[in-house]
Amino acid sequence: MERIPILKMGPFLLVTIQVDLYDRLALDLEQDLVKMVQKTSAKGVLIDISAVSIVDSFMGRIFGNIASMCKLLESETVVVGMQPAIAITLVELGLPLNGVYTALNVERGMALLKSIIKPANDPAQDGPPASYQR
Repeated sequence: MERIPILKMGPFLLVTIQVDLYDRLALDLEQDLVKMVQKTSAKGVLIDISAVSIVDSFMGRIFGNIASMCKLLESETVVVGMQPAIAITLVELGLPLNGVYTALNVERGMALLKSIIKPANDPAQDGPPASYQR
């Protein structure tokens, strides 16, 4: 059975989706990712969808579900590499991806996660830069 790899990078998990997701694979990813967040106590999840060409309402809900479940486990979610056509489709479907931060690429997504996660020695830091969406 096909699985999407989940890589641990310090306090974060990185998921790079290189195939178009069908329903079963998306559900497996959701389950695997939430288990991995719990197992590793990851503080952030970065999902790279730059190779994904099609997203339907089910997939939009899966991304929202992942973000909600990760938030309950004290982990933030950032989706990167969204193609303009996918963004348009999500808006037309009425799926704003509440609770999901977005960034243009993996580099910016990692920077965003680092800015969101408050360092233990810096209580003055207060959330992400204003230029990022949630």
